[in-house]
Amino acid sequence: MNFMNRHIADDGSALTVVDSPSPIADEGKWPVRYDSVEFVVICADIATILFAGFLSALLSPGGPPQAGLIQTFGYAAAAAVCLVYILKGRGLYRPTELLVLRSQVRGICLTWILLHVLAATVEMLDDNPSFFRGAGLFAVLGLASLIVQRCVARELLIKCFSGRRFARTSLVLITDQPPSSHAGLSEALAVLGYCVKGRFDLPAMGSDPGSRKQLSSRVIEHIRNSEVDKIVLEANPARWADLRAFISDLRVLPFPIMFVPVGAASELLRHPARSLGSAACLEIQPGPLTAIERASKRTIDIIGAGLALTVLAPFLAIAAVAIRLDSPGPILFKQRRCGFNGRVFSIRKFRTMHVLEDGSVIAQATPLDQRVTRVGKWLRRTSFDELPQLLNVLEGSMSLVGPRPHALAHDGQFDKLVRKYAFRRRVRPGLTGWAQIHGCRGPTPTATMVERRVEYDLWYIDNWSLRLDLAILLRTPLEVLRGRNAY
Repeated sequence: MNFMNRHIADDGSALTVVDSPSPIADEGKWPVRYDSVEFVVICADIATILFAGFLSALLSPGGPPQAGLIQTFGYAAAAAVCLVYILKGRGLYRPTELLVLRSQVRGICLTWILLHVLAATVEMLDDNPSFFRGAGLFAVLGLASLIVQRCVARELLIKCFSGRRFARTSLVLITDQPPSSHAGLSEALAVLGYCVKGRFDLPAMGSDPGSRKQLSSRVIEHIRNSEVDKIVLEANPARWADLRAFISDLRVLPFPIMFVPVGAASELLRHPARSLGSAACLEIQPGPLTAIERASKRTIDIIGAGLALTVLAPFLAIAAVAIRLDSPGPILFKQRRCGFNGRVFSIRKFRTMHVLEDGSVIAQATPLDQRVTRVGKWLRRTSFDELPQLLNVLEGSMSLVGPRPHALAHDGQFDKLVRKYAFRRRVRPGLTGWAQIHGCRGPTPTATMVERRVEYDLWYIDNWSLRLDLAILLRTPLEVLRGRNAY
C-alpha cells in the first residue's frame, strides 16, 4: 500500500511525495520495462531469423558444410537487418501496435515476401541454385517463426498490461493540472509499470520568476535524494515560454525529461513529425497509402493488367470486329473522367452506343435505352465493354481496384449531393471496387444511391490492404455473372 504525504510550499505550490512501495508490491513483476518492449521485440526478431537460418542450413539437402552454413547465416543476418529497419520505420514495434495481431502479420508477410523476392532475383542472376534452395527453406521457416513469435509476444503483452507485470519505473510528475486529474493519470501510468515518486504543481501562468526558481530548486533537491528514472512534465503547450525556462533550470539533473501536452494545442502534437527542408512540421493528414503500399499496389496493377490483356487479346479482337460490323463509329469510346486528386483523364471503353457523349450534360443509361447498339447490349451485360480500361491501368491513370470514376458532368453533381464525395479522389480510380461487388453498378439516379456507393468507397480507402484488393478481384467475376444493375 502506498502512503502519500502532501506538503504546501511557501510559494503556494504543492508537493505530493509517494513513499517507495513495499517489497511485496514488486512480487510478480517481470524483468522488462515498458520502455524496453520495443528493444526486446527487435532482439527477438533478430534471434528468430538467425535461428531460422541456422535450422534451414541443417535441414538443407546434403548437410551443412561450413561454407554453406556461414553463407546462410550471412543471408539471415542481412534479412534480419532489413526486416527490422522496415518494420521500425512503419512503427510496428510500438507496444500498442504489437497488440494488433492482424496488422503485425500483414506487415511481416509483405516485408518478408518482398525481401525474398528481391533476394531470389539476385540469386537467379548469380546462378547459384544450391544456395537458392536453402534460402527458400529459410524463407518458409523464418516467416512461420516470426508469426508464431508475434502471437507469443501479443499474449505476453496482454498479461503484462492486465496483470501490471512490467518492471517498475520511477518518475517525478510536474503538472499544471488540477488535483482531481492526478488519480486518472497515476492509474494509467501504474498499468505500464510507472511509479510516481513525487508530484509538483506548477505555479500559475505568468507568475514571477522567483516562484519558478523555488519550484525548480525543490524538484532538484527531491530528485537527488530519491531513486528516480525520469521526469514527466505535464502542462499546456500554450505556456511554453515559462516551461522552457523551467526546463532549463532542471538540466543539472542527469535524467530524461518527458513532456506531456494537455489542452487544445496538444491535439497538434499527436500527429507525426516530418521535415520540410530545414523546417519542422506535423503531418496533419497522411496519405491513404504508404510508399511501400503504393509500390505493392502498382506492381500488382502492372502485372495483372499485362497478363489480362495477353490472355484476353483474342476476345478483345473479336469484340472490336463485332463493334465495327454492327454500327458506324469508332471501336473505342473515350470520355473525360475525374481521377486521383481530381486530375482529369480519358477513360477507354468499347463503344456500346450510337452516341459519343462527353459534354456538360450526359444522360445515364436506362433499361431498354435506344442509344445502345445490338452488340453493346451484350458488352454492357457482361461488363466486357470495361476491359479496355486495362490500358488505363498500365499507363497509371487507373488501378485494378478502387472507386469507380464518373464522368465530369456527373462528378460535379455528386460532389454537391454528398459532403464527403471528394474523399474518393484520394486513391486512383479502379476497374472494379468494393462498391461494385456489393451491387453498386450502373446508373445512380438518386442521392441515396450515390451516398451508398460513396460509403463503400470510403470504407475501402480507410481499410485498404493487398488482401482486400485480391478478394475484390476474385469476387468481381461472380458479381458480373449475377448481372445486377448491368444494362
